[in-house]
Amino acid sequence: MKHVARKRFGQHFLTDGAIIDAIVEAIHPAAGDAMVEIGPGLAALTQPLVERLGRLTVIELDRDLAVRLRGHGQLDVIESDVLKVDFTALAGRLGGRALRVVGNLPYNISTPILFHLLDHVAVVQDQHFMLQKEVIDRMVALPATADYSRLSVMLQWRYEMHNVLFVPPESFDPPPRVDSAIVRMTPLAEPPAIDLPRYSTLVQVAFSQRRKILRNTLGRWLDEQGFAGEFDLQRRAEEVPVSEYVALAQATQQAAASPRA
Repeated sequence: MKHVARKRFGQHFLTDGAIIDAIVEAIHPAAGDAMVEIGPGLAALTQPLVERLGRLTVIELDRDLAVRLRGHGQLDVIESDVLKVDFTALAGRLGGRALRVVGNLPYNISTPILFHLLDHVAVVQDQHFMLQKEVIDRMVALPATADYSRLSVMLQWRYEMHNVLFVPPESFDPPPRVDSAIVRMTPLAEPPAIDLPRYSTLVQVAFSQRRKILRNTLGRWLDEQGFAGEFDLQRRAEEVPVSEYVALAQATQQAAASPRA
């Protein structure tokens, strides 16, 4: 029986064989990789992956699809909301190997999934995701461009990222109303040491009113942190490079830890 795509799960099933082949080539799976696929759906990408891997763990929320997938002898099926999956524990169950995470992410919750995986980045080797193209444009954007955003700053401190493949709407059934693309995310081997909750708060405050100069947004927060260092607040949030946000987070952490007179 044909599975009908469910809007509440953001389901759009990839059907273009040439695109599927290109995605698999970009991922370059090898036998023995500890790979996890998010949202395998009708297994369009799952099958060519598992043929190269030998074994594949998949995470599927849709109960009917999970039942189908369990009939495949080479899949380990986790029926769950991906936001509830502990990827660090999963890596442990897979022998402690670094995870290779792939998937056609539901576009309606793609950003929460990316942030959830950021909490488990220490056990990740790389990530390849199908996402809305405009989201990937923001992920890889450079400072002082229209796409540079909170998402850019929150991910670029920890990943090297590349837009590797454009995917048009007609590659799916049903076709989404947006263009899609594939992003490759590779965790930095030596990321800067930061307090992630502090960094997240700093970036959120900075971009809370992105059209205003930072003196009107971030300035007040820096005063509350006891920061007395040098930082140009006469800029807008999108003009500040990731490296400066990282350095500012580190400096405010030191300021907060220092006894005040």
